[in-house]
Amino acid sequence: MDHQQLSMRLKKVADFVPKGAKLADIGSDHAYLPAYLVINQQILSGIAGEVVKGPFESAKSLVNELDLSSVIDVRLGDGLDVLEASDCVSVITICGMGGTLIRDILERGKQNNKLTGHERLILQPNIGSQVLRSWLSKESYVIIDELIIKENGKIYEIIVADKSSESSELSKKEQMFGPVLLQDPTDIFKEKWLQEKDQFSNILKQLEQSRETQDKKIKEVTDKITLIEEVLS
Repeated sequence: MDHQQLSMRLKKVADFVPKGAKLADIGSDHAYLPAYLVINQQILSGIAGEVVKGPFESAKSLVNELDLSSVIDVRLGDGLDVLEASDCVSVITICGMGGTLIRDILERGKQNNKLTGHERLILQPNIGSQVLRSWLSKESYVIIDELIIKENGKIYEIIVADKSSESSELSKKEQMFGPVLLQDPTDIFKEKWLQEKDQFSNILKQLEQSRETQDKKIKEVTDKITLIEEVLS
């Protein structure tokens, strides 16, 4: 298991995992991430959680093949339901899903007492990172780091968050663009938001041409375009 087998996206996620962590990787996709981290002696142990039987079997066979079943436990279950209090997990990674789904997994985990607040969250939403940041802010998580990358023509964001005793209200702008990403808008960041702006402009055209006047929706989209222009100027 080497660099080649891990996508750049997961390699960047791996870089955020503190050394000596006990990791739970939810929706583990063959258990690539925990396997990579164990082999590189970055984590003490890993749990690979899968909700679907096929991927669960794939993860199990990779772990067995690499002879890692003593340190990586592959479990079948929905979201954070695979966790037990005795696992003492210090980091939870959830990668490659929509932001809304990741938020729902975390929210259910909180309600079922599977999310204690002691875990660092490393999240990689494919879309909908705004929804996720808004949840993190509401639940008093502080976003300590973020990264935006491009791989195979797709743009991904990674969000790293720790629970805080103080509330950490994010502004609308910070929720949309990311508090850390806003501080240093890279070329990839600008590319993403120029694409988004084009999409919003198309939506706006359609709204303005449609028969029913949708003033509220038009204002929403116009506000988003204005924010993007502000950030990119």
